[in-house]
Amino acid sequence: MDLFVLDPTQDPVEDTILRPQPAHAHRVHRTQCFHHEVDADGICWLTFDTPDSAANVWNLDTLDEFDCHIEELHRDTDIRALVIRSAKDRVYVAGADLKAVQTLPQDELNELLSLGQDVFTHLESLRIPKIALIHGACVGGGFEMTLACDWRIASDSDATRIGLPETQLGLVPAWGGCTRLSRLIGLPKAMDLIVRGKLLKSKHARRLGLVHEVVPVENMEALARRFAFKPTGAKKHHFHFTQVWPVPQYLRLRAKAMIHGKFPWTRKHAAAPVKAVEVITRGAAKSFEHSLALEQQAIRELTATDMTRRFIGAFLRKEAASKKLPKACIGANPRPVMNTAVIGSGVMGSGIAYTIAGKGTRVLMTDTKPEFLARGMGNIQKLVYTGLKSHALTRKQARETMDRIGTTAENVPLHRMDVIIEAVVEDMAVKKSLFKELASRCHEKTVLATNTSALSVTEMAADVPNPERVIGLHFFNPAHLMPLVEVIVTKHNTPEVIATVVKFVQSLGKTPILVQDRPGFVVNRILMPYLLGAVQLAETMRDPWALDDAMTEFGMPMGPLRLLDEIGFDVALHVEKTMRDAFGDRIPRSTLLTSMVHAGMLGRKNGRGFYRAFGSKAGDQPNPEVMKLLRPRALSAFANTDAMAEHLNGLMQKEAALVLEEGVASSAGDIELAMMLGSGYPPFQSLFPSQSNPSPQIT
Repeated sequence: MDLFVLDPTQDPVEDTILRPQPAHAHRVHRTQCFHHEVDADGICWLTFDTPDSAANVWNLDTLDEFDCHIEELHRDTDIRALVIRSAKDRVYVAGADLKAVQTLPQDELNELLSLGQDVFTHLESLRIPKIALIHGACVGGGFEMTLACDWRIASDSDATRIGLPETQLGLVPAWGGCTRLSRLIGLPKAMDLIVRGKLLKSKHARRLGLVHEVVPVENMEALARRFAFKPTGAKKHHFHFTQVWPVPQYLRLRAKAMIHGKFPWTRKHAAAPVKAVEVITRGAAKSFEHSLALEQQAIRELTATDMTRRFIGAFLRKEAASKKLPKACIGANPRPVMNTAVIGSGVMGSGIAYTIAGKGTRVLMTDTKPEFLARGMGNIQKLVYTGLKSHALTRKQARETMDRIGTTAENVPLHRMDVIIEAVVEDMAVKKSLFKELASRCHEKTVLATNTSALSVTEMAADVPNPERVIGLHFFNPAHLMPLVEVIVTKHNTPEVIATVVKFVQSLGKTPILVQDRPGFVVNRILMPYLLGAVQLAETMRDPWALDDAMTEFGMPMGPLRLLDEIGFDVALHVEKTMRDAFGDRIPRSTLLTSMVHAGMLGRKNGRGFYRAFGSKAGDQPNPEVMKLLRPRALSAFANTDAMAEHLNGLMQKEAALVLEEGVASSAGDIELAMMLGSGYPPFQSLFPSQSNPSPQIT
């Protein structure tokens, strides 16, 4: 019998409503994704190897085939232990098949959701030791399967990542993840991992208790043989002291308050992180079976929502864009990129150089003066230190990253460079002169890329021999964190050049989106009417900071005024001029930003913007200096914050429709993905309300 503590605040009627689902009958059709062999010691080695796929995923067929093997092991009394491993190089099990979750009819989807839980419970009930050999990504349903095992051994490879990221997809771990993990490591740690959807390196996972051992991949099988003959104990399910009332109730209230405070939009929507908190804390005070039933109830509610479908659709689009070549260069042969150079060592230049070096490619960072380079290397050293402190980097990786970065203030030959990226001041004359000079110092096949955020790439290439190699690579700030890179193509670019830079960007762990050479490209073009429209409204409001509240409740990571502080008012005015030259009075007009710059306010960079006290313990505070520059109306133009958000989102929707109509990006899905990755636009909202699902077909 399971040990559990009743929660007197629970509704007793739930006990009659929530029941574990009955066992499923095996399907007639069986795939060949598992291979098993039994050695002389009676150990069964079960290998997951999906044919013609780089990853193993759970779907109706693979779950059923796995369950058949488990059933055979239940019947075979000669088997002394089970070892579950993967034949893939970088993926152990990648979780559930998300395309199936998107496309299956509701009855088949419900069958998949319950089958996973039933199969892993069947695995857990085996009376022999069960050992999971984890090498590569072990996420979602993959990790939930290992939680049903007695021992978990992970490789120390950098490819190994462990966690339950379902909440990032609008889901909750519903194959035993919420139930087993909270009983294994305690409610606080489990909630933190599940709500954040964090993926951990193997050593971090061991420190938290998710795995038992971390060893080099070549030593995993030998260790598994030792574990195969270790007693597992008679206890079927763990019990953790944090399950005792009133701890779950306290944690539930605290966690929900923190989520609502950090993500205000979760107050109005059926958000997966909040659902996960409910399942974990309410299930902790119930029996193991009741907790599993709560998981199933939550996942079925979430999969029926449009929000979850949009989260999954955005993930699939990102995966496709991050791994596959776009149609514009299918069939082209991308050239390998072994040596790169970054011209300019400012914040963006040093950030790009650090990103390139961190992914294993040599980079030469150049600037006009040694002191500029010293400042840039200082920025890189800070990034390395931050990576070490957060355990994102090991000391070995930090040394290797620094070793790949060279610097020079001289005009050295660049003939060995495959890609050169300029990140100098946003001035057309300066960039044109630089490209002309670079062309004389590098090979005629060297790709010349600009990191411009708004200027014409075609104009920069006008005086460059072989202009087909000049292309835009717009990294977003901070370059090492932001996942999006806009690849700005011109009429001169060849498919080979486009394919080369797309594969290069993908090798950096970034998501490239192809955009045409138009002012503002995609993200800045859609953002600027929104930002300037917000400033125009702020000038007439008694409480302009209500605009930020409205947009964070809408789902944006920060409001428009806070974002302008981050960008810097001088930079925003420069982009506004570029946009206004191109689009005229269609861009909202306001004198407030100019007045703020004249008053010495530049945003976060000098600590004076719409906010002040940046980074303080109390948080960023509204700047009362702004009130002197406002001309508030007697009555508000909006009835509530929802009306404000609808108006500001309408500005983005209008510009996004024009971007699509003009062919700046190839599809509505690409535009939405660029906005999600470049500006934090919420996946559950829509830039194209007339289209229920703007996702391009995934092939």
